[in-house]
Amino acid sequence: MKKPVLWGILFVAIVLGVIVYSSMNLAAFKYEVCMQFNGITNCKTASGSTEEFAERAATTNACAEIASGVTDSMNCERSTPVKVTRLK
Repeated sequence: MKKPVLWGILFVAIVLGVIVYSSMNLAAFKYEVCMQFNGITNCKTASGSTEEFAERAATTNACAEIASGVTDSMNCERSTPVKVTRLK
């Protein structure tokens, strides 16, 4: 093989390695959040690089199934969770 081809393959391998390595370290925190809205309770889990991000993602996911529309979703996400559990 020619040198430019080898350098190209090496470069692509390094970039893919960095992407895989960095994505494996993002889930440092995992939360389960239970939300109640309009008499319906839903629990979801989410992972994130920070505690705040993981908890917010779990809250958004839980509200997505029990609220309809933008206004209801925002009201659900702003309400106090029924239960918050740190799993990791």
